[in-house]
Amino acid sequence: MKKLYITVFGIALLTSCGGGGGKKSVENIIESGSLEAMKTKRGELVMQRDELSGKLTQLDEAIAKLDTLHKLALVSATEAKDTLFNHYIELQGNVSTKQNILINAEYNGILTQVYVKEGQAVRKGQLLAKIDDGGLSQQLAQLEIQANLAKTTYERQKRLWDQNIGSEMQFLDARTSYESQEKAIAQLKDQIAKTTVTAPFSGTIDDVITDQGTAVTPGNPLMRIVSLNNMYIEAEVPEKYLASIKKGTDVEIDFPVLGKTVDAKVRQVGNYINPNNRSFKIEVDVPNDSGNIKPNLTAKLRVNDYTSEHAILIPQSIISENANGEQYVYIAEKNGKKDQAIAKRVIIQTGKPQGDIMEVLEGISAGDHLINEGARSVEEGQVVKIIK
Repeated sequence: MKKLYITVFGIALLTSCGGGGGKKSVENIIESGSLEAMKTKRGELVMQRDELSGKLTQLDEAIAKLDTLHKLALVSATEAKDTLFNHYIELQGNVSTKQNILINAEYNGILTQVYVKEGQAVRKGQLLAKIDDGGLSQQLAQLEIQANLAKTTYERQKRLWDQNIGSEMQFLDARTSYESQEKAIAQLKDQIAKTTVTAPFSGTIDDVITDQGTAVTPGNPLMRIVSLNNMYIEAEVPEKYLASIKKGTDVEIDFPVLGKTVDAKVRQVGNYINPNNRSFKIEVDVPNDSGNIKPNLTAKLRVNDYTSEHAILIPQSIISENANGEQYVYIAEKNGKKDQAIAKRVIIQTGKPQGDIMEVLEGISAGDHLINEGARSVEEGQVVKIIK
């Protein structure tokens, strides 16, 4: 259109200035040096320009009525569909196990035997080490001999007492002696049991801390035993999610170091809100079939706090907000012409976001065509051209 304007205007000027026959050209008038003639000629040219400008405006309006394609905004549209929507909250946690303990000495003596080595798998109750009992075994043997005599004496006195033979004091003295010997044996056996170190659960000896032949006292660490069969992750969750996270909630666990993701469930939800950070604790089971997940390993948790089976999801990039704080999008409504539509503004109510996706609760139905590319440049009621 600009080229047409320049061409018509240029022809008119040439006609008026040089091709008019009896009229003097602009060059001739300038050469004459007549100021009056120059002003007169300029006035004529201004009138001609205004006349041509008006005609060009009329042509532009007529063309605009017939040629509407040049005004159409190019947009792309996507069909809204209802789909399954799982919303997750992301948390940080470390792998832990309640079966990760130090085994300490319970008796004062020399560590005479260590029966296991680092990395060895052991069973619950298996003998791990032995501490010298300092002669307690010999004392036990003597006590057992005395106890057998006390038992025989008591049984004889009881038979006589049952036949009303002998005094009650003899019977009571024999019974007391026998019971005292039994208690002394039980106490000594408890002391001797502390000289043997056994596995409290099935697991792996992670570290042997004290070497054989070392003198130990109660509380000295001897070795560490770890079980990888009952692993869990403890994480803190903001209190606003208290109603949406329960025992059995699905969790995705990502181990960045291992490049591994596993599915798990919440096995315990805390009943206490920490007043310092307004959070509660959860424990998540950690499947460890491969055995490469270790205590204190860093993990990222994605906890499923919300699920909708028929959700409308749209890109957050196409959502705008008006002066009233209302969120809206544009829908492409067909106008009967191929690849054309009318942009319609729709107020929406949004739900939960997930990444660059937003859930829409109200305002959009499945099957609506949402303007995607070009959504920021269209206006209400504007005719648009939909590109594939």
